[in-house]
Amino acid sequence: MAISVHRAFERIARHRHDEGYVALVLAGGYVEAGDRGRLRVEAGQAVFHGAHESHQNEFFRAGARVLNLPAIGRDVGDAFGQVDDVDAIARLAERDPREAAALLTQAFRPSAVRLNDWPDLLAAALAADPNLGLAEWADTMGIAPQSLSRGFHRAYGIAPKRYRLELRTLQALRRLPGWQGSMATLAAETGFADQAHLTRAVVALTGRTPTRWLG
Repeated sequence: MAISVHRAFERIARHRHDEGYVALVLAGGYVEAGDRGRLRVEAGQAVFHGAHESHQNEFFRAGARVLNLPAIGRDVGDAFGQVDDVDAIARLAERDPREAAALLTQAFRPSAVRLNDWPDLLAAALAADPNLGLAEWADTMGIAPQSLSRGFHRAYGIAPKRYRLELRTLQALRRLPGWQGSMATLAAETGFADQAHLTRAVVALTGRTPTRWLG
């Protein structure tokens, strides 16, 4: 078990976790901008993070107390939601973090609420279509290209092109266990120029080649 305590208006720059985990807010809250969009996370709410996902955090005036537990028995689906009895999970975590994580998973009620300013709409569009053209999207929304890059970076801590690349890489990683096709086919299906491009991206994100992730 790990409880992290954060100061008023503290900001944590975009960072990556190699292992999946779940963050349960015990008090206070923050805005998290990550690979699944931007979320306002308050006391009693939890966020599941998959392996190699990235995010940044901006904490509220009250700061926050956050209980971090291993992510047990969940896929990369519904990542954000509510937990009713936070105190029971926190007490159990003092004795057995894995049991506390299992209780949280059982009690978790997903929520579809996301922030929806234009950077969030762009993040969702990039997640839905790895081949999305940024210039075309900006033109459709009436946003100048330079404003698109600056505004998205301010909200997510990363340029939109890099965000798109990391989403493509995560999509490929999640398909690798049990993948029976060629790496070239996987690269094409997840929006990479070729197999070499996929390999470089996976190595940059995880430190390992795609073949090392085959299950």
